[in-house]
Amino acid sequence: MDAQALTFPPQMSGEAVTSDPLEVAVLRAVKGCDAGLVTYRITSDRVGAALVFAPEVPLSDAMAMLPLCGVGFQNALGALAPPEVAVHLDWAGGIRINGASCGGLTVMASSDQPDAVPDWLIVSFTLPLLPLGDDPGITPDETALYSEGCAEVDPGHLIEAWARHTLNWIMRWETDGVAPLHAEWRGLARGIGEETAQGDRTGTYLGVDERFGMLLRDRQATHLIPLTTLLKEAP
Repeated sequence: MDAQALTFPPQMSGEAVTSDPLEVAVLRAVKGCDAGLVTYRITSDRVGAALVFAPEVPLSDAMAMLPLCGVGFQNALGALAPPEVAVHLDWAGGIRINGASCGGLTVMASSDQPDAVPDWLIVSFTLPLLPLGDDPGITPDETALYSEGCAEVDPGHLIEAWARHTLNWIMRWETDGVAPLHAEWRGLARGIGEETAQGDRTGTYLGVDERFGMLLRDRQATHLIPLTTLLKEAP
């Protein structure tokens, strides 16, 4: 598909870019672009897109857009890929295809203060289409979309589907609250109940709280790691 031919729902707009979609989206957001802008880039070996939000709630609540965009991505790829392809989500934004790491989601905001309403918040995804090296056996826990039986998935269609499914979840989140998103995300989450490391803590990943903060239990206590710790510093 021609990258210039992508179409988006009426509430969104698209801009094909020649550099990192996340960086371009930040520049547009700082200049005051409308919410719903999707910047995107498709190359021979990688696809990526970023979505600009204008939150009306504090950052601690707006961070739900990270798992929401992850669910939107899983729904989009799940609809386009063969039915035997399994797509799951890591708490920190990682995307798993058939159990192996395959790109991920990143979040940035104009503020890192949990109680402040940020001027903008951006969630992006990047996905390798082809393996980085000639010998995938060297990195068995990493994969690429076309290596997992998805060679027929058009990256442009994937971006369009991500936008549509994400918009659908935004509308559900606004109408029905966080409960439906919680239920959907938990069914896609990878690693709950397993030993994991996050930041400087290691323990059993028990699940998430109502704001999708990670609950991590070690020998001493159960710790809450808020989603705001995943914010990437804006350029």
